[in-house]
Amino acid sequence: MTRRIRIALALFAIAEIAASSAATPDTIDDFVNQQMQKRNICGLSLAVFENGMIVKAKGYGFTDRASKKPVTTDTLFQAGSVSKPIAAVGALRLVEQGKLSLDEDVNRRLAAWKLPDSPLTDNKKVTLRRILSHSAGLTVHGFPGYAVDQPRPTLVQVLNGEKPSNTPAIRVDIQPGSQWRYSGGGYTVMQQMMIDATGKPFSEVMRESVLDRLGMRSSTFEQPLPEEKARMTASGYFQEAKPVKGRWHIYPEMAAAGLWTTPSDLARFAIGVQRSFLGRPDSILSQTMARQMLSYQKNDDGLGLFLQSSGKTLRFVHNGRDAGFDALMSAYAETGQGAVIMINANDDSQMVIRILETIAKERQ
Repeated sequence: MTRRIRIALALFAIAEIAASSAATPDTIDDFVNQQMQKRNICGLSLAVFENGMIVKAKGYGFTDRASKKPVTTDTLFQAGSVSKPIAAVGALRLVEQGKLSLDEDVNRRLAAWKLPDSPLTDNKKVTLRRILSHSAGLTVHGFPGYAVDQPRPTLVQVLNGEKPSNTPAIRVDIQPGSQWRYSGGGYTVMQQMMIDATGKPFSEVMRESVLDRLGMRSSTFEQPLPEEKARMTASGYFQEAKPVKGRWHIYPEMAAAGLWTTPSDLARFAIGVQRSFLGRPDSILSQTMARQMLSYQKNDDGLGLFLQSSGKTLRFVHNGRDAGFDALMSAYAETGQGAVIMINANDDSQMVIRILETIAKERQ
């Protein structure tokens, strides 16, 4: 995952300073269509933003191969791990409200479930800051989700690795703070913390505190999807255009992988982070908190976002994969530029990164 992210950022940076070719208004569209045909991608949606405004949003291809229903800017895709930075902002808002703390032992805020003690945590504790920066020493890299006709575990069953959970228990096996290791399991612990801190379902907390505030009206963390939103979705496809059984998987691990959204809504999120970073009025986070979020914590990780460069060229990025869906969000902290690309396919060719490079060249 991190290698793909760094490549995306590097290409975006190179494109920003490269000599501009004579791009026509159709450059992006032509390149997207060419790449989709080459890679046999069913559907794609993107959004490009500059100076805090979405300047291009468009859907390409189809929501599924059978119906040939066109992808539009309202078509919902699964965001995969791009769920994490949105969940991170929800958690940071609870920190600002005094309901959570960045640097205390997470067990002080957990109620319905506790992280088991370990000799590794005698002197170094699992904290929210370490969870957000993937340095808490927690297990479970990611989650495969559950087919729509499979039994689904409760969140506590996921945390304990109990049937019908299809992943191991989330536990500490590295001393907290000692090294960076990607952990969707950590964000699942955070999901339980947010539920315990508010007394509300996670999807409701996120809708009230983040999605509605940023105008992300199409987005939801609800798993499974309510019927009215299910009608707006794309169908997922694995490698070689193999369809996902039941069109998609269901993710009770909502904070780690459960967001349904559109590129335009993710662009609104990125713009919200940019506005907060610059201290604009009515921002989703205080400037102080936003600057913590976009400060290097461990390796290239901030609090919920991956970072590269610094100063005027500071960039934040996250990519994601769920069963049959890939996504990439990349943005500059200060200039207001960025782009989001989502596809209803799992594709390892770096096609999405090539499209990002083309967008950067065309928009300079």
